Formats: sequence, C-alpha cells, structure tokens
Amino acid sequence: MRVDFDPKTMPRGDFYRLLTAVVVPRPIAWVSTVSPDGFTANLAPHSFFTIACVEPPIVQFTSVGRKDTLRNVEANGEFVVSFAPEELFEQINATGTDFPEGEGEFEAVGIRPEPSLLVKPPRVAASPVALECRLHSTVRLGDSTVVFGRVVHAAVDDTVLVDGHPEITRLRPLARLGRNEWGTTAGIREIARIPYGEWPRD
Repeated sequence: MRVDFDPKTMPRGDFYRLLTAVVVPRPIAWVSTVSPDGFTANLAPHSFFTIACVEPPIVQFTSVGRKDTLRNVEANGEFVVSFAPEELFEQINATGTDFPEGEGEFEAVGIRPEPSLLVKPPRVAASPVALECRLHSTVRLGDSTVVFGRVVHAAVDDTVLVDGHPEITRLRPLARLGRNEWGTTAGIREIARIPYGEWPRD
C-alpha cells in the first residue's frame, strides 16, 4: 500500500524533506565565489548539482533561496566547483553554516585556498578536482535559482588518476541523502551497457 503526499496541501519544508530523501544520492558542488567587492572568498556546498551539457561543457547547481553564492555569481560571473571527497566531510558540512555576509568560509572553517588558473574565485587546495566556471545563465524557479556555468578549465590531482582517468575508489565522493545523512561509495557495482546489436535473442 502506498502513502500519498500532495505538495499543494503540505508545508513547503515537509515536502522539501520528502524530495531530498527520495532523490538520492545527490552529488555535492562545493562552490567557491568572491564577494562583489572582491575581498571575501565564500565557499558553500550545494547538493542540487549535475552536468547540464557536454559541448560546450556546462554544469549546473541550484541555490535554494538567495544566498551569498548566488549573489556573488550574479555580480562577478565566475565560480569554482571543488570536488567533495569523503576525507573532507567535516569541513564540507561546516561550510554550510549560515555565516554572516562578509565572513568567508575559507577563513572561518580553516580551509586552505589555492589560486585558480582562469577565474578569480579560489579552489579548495585539498580537493582533488576543481572545475573553473564562467556564468552561462540562470533560471529562476519559484524560491530557487538554477545556475549554469561553462567549465573553462578542469584541474585534477594526479593521485586520483589511473591511466589518465579519474578513478572512483581514489576520488571517494560524498553524496547527500535525506535529513542529515550523507553517503559514500562503499559497495560499488560495475556493469556495461549492452549495445542493441549485441542484445540476446531467442
């Protein structure tokens, strides 16, 4: 027997918690930006994150509400997505704290930045992957804004590469689940897709 949930009659927060418990696991965009005055580097995790396009390479994340990340991207047109690895679990969570405007998460949490190659926002030095992005466009949807960024440079630490390809067991990504739950890649399964020409027939 199924239980029915009607978003039209439920409080926003209740349906949000339902959605984030069933749309799982969600990859984390650890997004760094620079304040409009150029003095403060911000860093925040966003778990509504995916690839939007391959050519040109575009990634997207969603800002629920108008947060520093969104305001900074709109002002400066640049951001960096640093990969969220399991080993940085506590720091990633800490950068989700609602620090007041003007207080940067890099400094507040004690995260070492490193310069990016093509954009102004810094990378997370301890993260194995950084995607440097320039703003492509935004789409406002109700209480949220989807941010599309064109990837202009990718920097990958050689310790997570095997034959030039990022290896999942070395990356060890974190994912968001429901409530305060986070997921890891324990129990990886691998299977290749079957081309139609090789599909078994009687």
